[in-house]
Amino acid sequence: MPHAKYYYMFLSLVYVVTVLGNSFIMCTIYLAHRLHTAKYIVVFHLALSDLCGSSTLIPKIIDMFLFEHQEISYVACLMNMFFVFHFMNLQSLTLVVLAYDRLVAICFPLRYHAIVTKTAMFLIIGVMWTLSVIFFSILVSLITRLSFCSSTVVNSYFCDHGPLYRLACNDNAINSIMANICIGLLICIPLILIIISYVCIALALLKIANGAERIKAMKTCTSHLMLVAIFYVPLLGTNTAALTTFIHPNARIINNSLTQTIPPMLNPIIYTLKTEEVMQSIKQLYKRSKVNILQK
Repeated sequence: MPHAKYYYMFLSLVYVVTVLGNSFIMCTIYLAHRLHTAKYIVVFHLALSDLCGSSTLIPKIIDMFLFEHQEISYVACLMNMFFVFHFMNLQSLTLVVLAYDRLVAICFPLRYHAIVTKTAMFLIIGVMWTLSVIFFSILVSLITRLSFCSSTVVNSYFCDHGPLYRLACNDNAINSIMANICIGLLICIPLILIIISYVCIALALLKIANGAERIKAMKTCTSHLMLVAIFYVPLLGTNTAALTTFIHPNARIINNSLTQTIPPMLNPIIYTLKTEEVMQSIKQLYKRSKVNILQK
């Protein structure tokens, strides 16, 4: 790839911003008591998933391509595949849970605190982790039944499932089926659920007679809609383009790597700037820290 070093240096910067931004959001939620609510448990989980996902992907990319360490052991490759897909899936499912939170808040405002509880959110997150670990453990374990008797060069920037199982000499039909299920699990089903939730929200907003209240309710969804757009639109675009036209491998690597690394960097920035509760909490924490410094 021409001028590749500049691109990987850019990814290094993206990773630094991702770590700082998501760590800042997690610390703010942990320290600010007003953010100890069911909704911000999910926001904290999104930041954690973003941080873990980027940490699984970016340092390995930089090590491989910037420092020319382009070999990986078989077991390490399978582990890399599992963690990259697992945390991508958690990011996707967390956006679905945030859509559910907005759906209940707008469609059932009087019952919101009874439905969306801390216990319920911890239970949902626990189920997400369990299902994701089970599915991707099966996905990865099915790779072990394949034989690689010719090339062992994975034409991707991580141990990607598709490029890896296509290298096999024996029957890989079940791996192809799992790949399609994986696309459905990562992109299609979560996006459909989010669209359905926003259709219900739109119908509920149309019933609100007061225009000011309608705008106020819509504003509570803007941060989430932006997160959904920056996660799913590039993902859908690159996958659709790959299916319909020929994309040069270098272009595919750049598009896919940006699709996986830019959203985790932008998510904390969007939540910090677009969410009034978070901004107020940051101001309060800053004032509290200044008071503590003066008292010392």
